[in-house]
Amino acid sequence: MKVSATLPSICCAPGGEPLPQAERERVAAGFKALADPARVGIVNLLSTADEVCVCELTEPLGLSQPTVSHHLKILRGAGLVSVARRGTWGYYRLERDALASLALALDDAMLSPA
Repeated sequence: MKVSATLPSICCAPGGEPLPQAERERVAAGFKALADPARVGIVNLLSTADEVCVCELTEPLGLSQPTVSHHLKILRGAGLVSVARRGTWGYYRLERDALASLALALDDAMLSPA
C-alpha cells in the first residue's frame, strides 16, 4: 500500500503582511547580485578589510581586472558595495548595513510561522 504524505493546510496560509513591492524588489536585487560565486568571493574578501583596491582582488579570485570590475559594478548597483575613487583607482568597501538587511530578510522568512 502506497502512503502519501500530506502537509497541514496551515503551511500555505499567509502568516503576515507581505513586503511592499519596492522592498521585495530591493531584497531580490541584493540576492540576485550575490547569486554568483565570483561576487560571493568578492564580498568575502571585502569582509576582511576596510577598503580594497580592485587591483588587490584579481589574484585571490583568479579573475582579470575587467571581470572583477564587472562584478563590482553589479554589487555596487545592488547597494552591497561602495567605491571611493583615488585617481584612476577604485577602492571598494562592503556596505555592511545592506548585507545585514538581506540577512534579516532571510531570517524573517525562516522565522515566519508556517
